[in-house]
Amino acid sequence: MKEKIKNRINQIKERLRDFAEELFTPDDLAAMDDGMGTVEVILIIVVLIGLVLIFKKQIRAIVESIMNKISSDSDAVMS
Repeated sequence: MKEKIKNRINQIKERLRDFAEELFTPDDLAAMDDGMGTVEVILIIVVLIGLVLIFKKQIRAIVESIMNKISSDSDAVMS
């Protein structure tokens, strides 16, 4: 019984392999690069998050300085 199941699985694998070879040649498969953009975007996001974590204090100081400047300028305009 086990041998029959193994043989059947191998037959199915061979049929799938033959079917896939009919759909795409090896050159077609090598030329496919659909997922490359996603990987690149994820790597860029990881690098940006790392930079933010490294320079967190400096970024916070710059943002606070800008917000204080905006607040004081808006107070001058409103008065």
